[in-house]
Amino acid sequence: MGKTKHYGPLKLPKLPDPNLWASWVPMGIGKVKPNHIRDMAKTVWENKDNASYASRIITQGVCDGCALGVSGLKDQTLTGPHLCTTRLNLLRLNTMPQMKEQVIFQDIDQLRQLNSSELRELGRIPFPLSRKPGEKRFTRISWGDALDRIAAKIKSIDPKQLAFFLTARGITNETYYVAGKVARFLGTNNIDNASRICHSPSKTGLKRSLGIGASSCSYKDWIGTDVLVFWGSVASNNQPVSTKYMYAAKRKGTKIIVINPYREPSMEKYWIPSIPESALFGTQLADDIYQVNIGGDIAFMNGIMKHWFEMEREKAGSAIDLEFIQNHTKGFSQLKKHILNQDWKTLEKSAGLSKDRMKEFAIVLAKAKTSVFVWSMGLTQHRFGTDNISQVANIAMLRGFIGRENCGVMPIRGHSGVQGSAEMGADPFVLPGSDFDEKNRKRMEKVWKFSIPKWQGDIVGVSLENTMLPMDHPRHLKVFYTSGGNFLDTMPNPDFVKKCLESVDLRVHQDIIFNTSTLVDAKEEVIVLPAMTRYEQSGGGTSTSTERMVYFSPEIKGPRIAEARAEWEIYVDLAKRVKPFKADLIDFTSPQQIREEIAVANQIYDGIHQLKDKGDVFQWGGAWLCEGGVCPTEDGRGQLLPLQVPELRKPEGHFYVTTRRGKQFNSMIYSHRDPSNGAERYDVLIHREDARELSIKDGESVVVYNKYGVFHGRATMDHTHRGNISLYWPEGNVLIPRGVYEKYAGIPEYNTVAIVEKADTYHAHKDTKYVERRIEELEMDSG
Repeated sequence: MGKTKHYGPLKLPKLPDPNLWASWVPMGIGKVKPNHIRDMAKTVWENKDNASYASRIITQGVCDGCALGVSGLKDQTLTGPHLCTTRLNLLRLNTMPQMKEQVIFQDIDQLRQLNSSELRELGRIPFPLSRKPGEKRFTRISWGDALDRIAAKIKSIDPKQLAFFLTARGITNETYYVAGKVARFLGTNNIDNASRICHSPSKTGLKRSLGIGASSCSYKDWIGTDVLVFWGSVASNNQPVSTKYMYAAKRKGTKIIVINPYREPSMEKYWIPSIPESALFGTQLADDIYQVNIGGDIAFMNGIMKHWFEMEREKAGSAIDLEFIQNHTKGFSQLKKHILNQDWKTLEKSAGLSKDRMKEFAIVLAKAKTSVFVWSMGLTQHRFGTDNISQVANIAMLRGFIGRENCGVMPIRGHSGVQGSAEMGADPFVLPGSDFDEKNRKRMEKVWKFSIPKWQGDIVGVSLENTMLPMDHPRHLKVFYTSGGNFLDTMPNPDFVKKCLESVDLRVHQDIIFNTSTLVDAKEEVIVLPAMTRYEQSGGGTSTSTERMVYFSPEIKGPRIAEARAEWEIYVDLAKRVKPFKADLIDFTSPQQIREEIAVANQIYDGIHQLKDKGDVFQWGGAWLCEGGVCPTEDGRGQLLPLQVPELRKPEGHFYVTTRRGKQFNSMIYSHRDPSNGAERYDVLIHREDARELSIKDGESVVVYNKYGVFHGRATMDHTHRGNISLYWPEGNVLIPRGVYEKYAGIPEYNTVAIVEKADTYHAHKDTKYVERRIEELEMDSG
């Protein structure tokens, strides 16, 4: 842990810099870009029935959107107001009225006609609901009845047949902590959260390379670093406030590099609404973009290191920080031998970039004195995600970009609850304070005063798959309790997921709104519990940002959903009903009491119990983890790792396929048009030359298919890397294989290969079993 404290916020320059302007046309009129003024006006209109409450949430609460950690309209990085469209889009979830009873109790098949966006607009869940097999409508039940039914079912099963899941939807550290404790109190280690589906390889990769599980630096380190690299991350779309930090960095002379298979327009140019100069004329962000193949990052990084070792042969110290390597790392000789044995032809084919292009980037980093590497799901959501992250750590350590100002590695989080979720123990591989190992398990048993099961819990994907096990199997999932989350929209192969959800005896949806998963049948019963938002909870709550800032978000005065309850309170009430004879071991009565226990259970959070008022915040670990190059490992050194280039298996005539986000927050879609590129949800983004070779015209109907599914869409010529296509998520999930998990972190694979054909060609041959033959070829070539 570092000793240096975070300083800030920093001030922006007062005078404009026309050299950075994206366009001389005021406000980018006529260009495809996010329309912030229109979005803000729409938000005001949507919240007009609760305008004063909405205003208090914005100005007093901590953002429940991305994990940049804006408190009110301010953060710890820059002075001035901060407000983004992500937060504005989520605002209506907090201010909308409850659903009308005629809506709730209508025929379930009518509700099933609606997609998740339409269901969200129906309003908040007002009271507990139940629906059993054969029943065409929900039935209202009392809280006592609902929790008694759930408790009775839990008592009747093996704890291994019980699983919990928590999304990152505005959930606080207090709720994650209580949920993790309750799961173990009830005898199960099957508890998982949304952060693992996005960023678990970030933790496993950083842990084995540097001994840390979070960002090693702060956002302020972007500002003035020589090179700021975004690796598989579209921060301008997923964390829009970050564009203000990018602007500040550009004004300090920082070079911004983007590495992504798609040439993201919003990472090249952005009109930042909170900066007058940028709001008028936009800002040029990216200085260069390296378009790698989907999954080609390890090869690209091996190429960078190979150039560095060749540069070192000519002049020692010209590319590698030899002093840092000697004093703060191990494994250098093994890595060097491994890299020098790499074949350039293999690296170029896998990366999709030439040797010379890789050298350009290698020289940029070799000349830089400081650099920050930022990444997201473009690196993590692969079956080799942990290796991707360890490769980033390799690059950072070779240049000594660890543990000092304007340097570091940062897995940028997409949700406000992501960073804290695992640190609170809502994870099958984690207990508060450390990993789920014997030493930490015994430590936490002393804190909690009850035994914790020793067996390894399942990740949520495996828990769902366990519904397909024989009924008498000890791990056949019988009770699935989910706080938020929509697995039909977020997991690969939605048809299979639906079967899994239907095969659970009892499914509990603790949420603020309906989604499509809520309406799926269960074998015995579906119970829906109305939850409070973070702004409604008495005593407030905390959340942890990407940069490890722990913010206090107070209760905001305003209207309430009469029967909605704080999520941590629901978990406690349930646990006491399952084990009333041990109720005193789980009997929290306030968020403050929870925070006091968190400070003991997870010692890096010592200080969380002192957060009580609006604006209270502290950063655990200091400004930089691994400060001075000293890592929290047994010997204090970082581990350099020789990593193999993964086999990508793209047969001739196929495309690498990945998914992208549009105007959405996780699976919550707010527009069918992507404001960054003008594409729509069923557009297939393809390179113009690839389309020409297939005789496909812009806007023409196409079919993308593989052995996992079929996607019907429209070809859109765009700046994708040749041989790679992009589909929108979750629509493209039909092509993603199920049951493929990353080796170390268990994250689902969200990339695949597929064939692209003109729709008329596909359908013309369908009846002659042409497609079936092609599917057999796929199974043989890429299975």
